[in-house]
Amino acid sequence: SFLLDRGEKLIMAGREYRLVSDHSITVRGPMWYDHAARKGGRAISFVQQFYDKTYPEAVSILLGRDGQGIIPIAKQEPEPQEPKPFALPKPYLTMRRMYAYLTKHRCIDRDVVTAFVQEKMLYEDDPHHNCVFVGRNGGGQPVFASKRGTYDRNGPGFKGDVTGSNKDIAFRLPCDPGLDHVAVFEAPIDLMSFCTLHRQMRSNAVALCGLYRGPLDNYLRENPHLKQIVLCLDADGPGQEAAEKFLDEYTQEGYAVSIQIPAQGKDWNEYLLRRSSEERRRKNGER
Repeated sequence: SFLLDRGEKLIMAGREYRLVSDHSITVRGPMWYDHAARKGGRAISFVQQFYDKTYPEAVSILLGRDGQGIIPIAKQEPEPQEPKPFALPKPYLTMRRMYAYLTKHRCIDRDVVTAFVQEKMLYEDDPHHNCVFVGRNGGGQPVFASKRGTYDRNGPGFKGDVTGSNKDIAFRLPCDPGLDHVAVFEAPIDLMSFCTLHRQMRSNAVALCGLYRGPLDNYLRENPHLKQIVLCLDADGPGQEAAEKFLDEYTQEGYAVSIQIPAQGKDWNEYLLRRSSEERRRKNGER
């Protein structure tokens, strides 16, 4: 009711409401969560952060103790600008650095990388040599791209979505009509790691590029024959909290939902790295 009083538009998303002005933010009762930033809280912190108020000001506004009742607050908006159209980054002449990063540093099978390249879902950009993961809509048109730096050996590397990307599509495999299930991951590299671990590319899979359910909703809507959802989200707190929430929501919508977590590590790539390390030790006769 606080948001509606201030002119915010909301849409239903399962048992939550999603802000039309920012689809990554959901509210449920007094709680809010920003799926892009992976943080949230209660009503007071929402007013502090999104209406630029101090703690006392936020409390007074929510309780209507300013002497005049609740006064509508205009959310600070940037100067209107023409949205930049989506455009894929310029490709580099070769994909040598991308292949080296994914196969050697991330231990993804070379055939898996090549399969994604051949499907025009992956390439190396110019001039930064990032991995570019391309998301295509139901008509095969590129509408999303996520960049991942190839220089993260000494810490977290660069990653980010290309301006104008459609987060409701994100990154996904073309749907196989002969399969009635879809596997769901947080990141494209986890999806590729899963393909490597299971030695298969014939699968239906979506990488949310975060924890926003919009890409999965679109995939299910475009492919109504899908009946089963396998949630392969990260094994950390936010990932499993989201998995439990999705399990509840999609089960109520009539899907058969299960949760699958890696046997080791935080995510599927970390599990793949540990498996690869163990295999190397065995080959070298180490314990």
